[in-house]
Amino acid sequence: MKQRGRHRRRKRGQALRATLAGTALALTAAATLISASQATSSGSPGALTPLTSSSGTAQLRLDETLADQGTLDTLTRRMGGNVGVAAVLDSADHSMRNEDDCAGSERAALPVEPAATRAYCWDNADAKARQWLPRSVTTSGDAHEDGTWEGRRVILAGWTHRDQQAADDPRTGEPTQDEGLARVAFIDTTDPHALTYRYALLVVPQDGGKDFEAVRSRLGGMVWYQDKLIVTARNGTALLAFDMRRILETDVTSGAIGRVSGGYSADGYQYVLPAIASYDLAGGSCTTGDDRSVPCFGSLSLDRTSTPDSLVATELSTPDSTDRARVWRYPYSGAPGRTGLLAADSKGRVDAGEVYETKATGVSGVLSHKPDGTHEAEWYVAQTPAGDTRHATLWRQTDSGATAATCTTDLSHACWGLGTASLSYWQETDELWTLTGTAGTDSAAGRVLYAVSLPSVDGSLD
Repeated sequence: MKQRGRHRRRKRGQALRATLAGTALALTAAATLISASQATSSGSPGALTPLTSSSGTAQLRLDETLADQGTLDTLTRRMGGNVGVAAVLDSADHSMRNEDDCAGSERAALPVEPAATRAYCWDNADAKARQWLPRSVTTSGDAHEDGTWEGRRVILAGWTHRDQQAADDPRTGEPTQDEGLARVAFIDTTDPHALTYRYALLVVPQDGGKDFEAVRSRLGGMVWYQDKLIVTARNGTALLAFDMRRILETDVTSGAIGRVSGGYSADGYQYVLPAIASYDLAGGSCTTGDDRSVPCFGSLSLDRTSTPDSLVATELSTPDSTDRARVWRYPYSGAPGRTGLLAADSKGRVDAGEVYETKATGVSGVLSHKPDGTHEAEWYVAQTPAGDTRHATLWRQTDSGATAATCTTDLSHACWGLGTASLSYWQETDELWTLTGTAGTDSAAGRVLYAVSLPSVDGSLD
């Protein structure tokens, strides 16, 4: 009965998916063949373990801080008012390449099984840039159930300027002022055959709205829900919220960030999003590699099948860790005047809902989804192996067990994308979106934005 319920719901989106995607994109041999040496461990993470004790959930409590309305209004007024998402899309200065135009090394990052239905590569400069890494994805399918924002279909991708002190980064002598900067690519996908995009820089208002400073964050996760964008920040210890109806335009082009002579500059970016709220972990600084301490945020996603809709989070975990990672959710608010914000009590506290532990390590993305006709949510957990040459594994876990696709070429579970990031489910089209974020080289870097139909994911797992 559970399986039949899932199939009944997904038949509704077949016609629309055909219109948007056309014929499914065929993977090349580079993406369909994978050697046995590239396989991840076949060991299953098993069932999710519920955490119900107050000591296990108290560490996940958030403290909400709303920015002063006067400060926000001052900055908005001084910068000429909100320009809107459409203005950013209309001024796009980058074009994404369709899958046929992607290099072989880029197509090799696509999942082995199931096949991607749509795949796109960044323009050549972004594909090769070593200093910037794509980390997270969300869509207008998260924002609204009809999948559009102001009549457009939009994907947002979070990019972070990587730390130059990273052990695997051989660069020397480059300027350091951009380290940790967080930017968002606004991608217009209204025409699925001609995607264009432009970046906006994330900032925080300062000096009563007379100035701003840059957000410096890994951007491992972000969710666009209603009119708010929530992202991971402060080294995983907090979340920041941005108002999608408060996008501001700079009037000075320079390397400075904030107020300058003659107006405002944002390191050369034309648009900025000022933070309007923060959610800090009540337990203080987070710690990775310890499943009993305050967790660092890894990735985020949206679950529209929970009651109420919820923000799903995963703990930052490394592929070589032996500790269990936690996955959990926060409810969204339904109170008037709080669209897109989390459900805080009168003291500004936000408590976690369901909390689980997974034995999967190297969790790079998580999605919770409840099929029609069932009472139990299914958790999709992307597990990235150590190193950057092996494909990931996508597990579907519940509190009763775990399943993963088995590659027909080598019978391993290394079938998901190579170096994948966060997950996002587009309800209207029944598609699961993600992106790959391996570090750049002098050639194309294997960075691909792609979608897979959720029914095909479930089919491969079943």
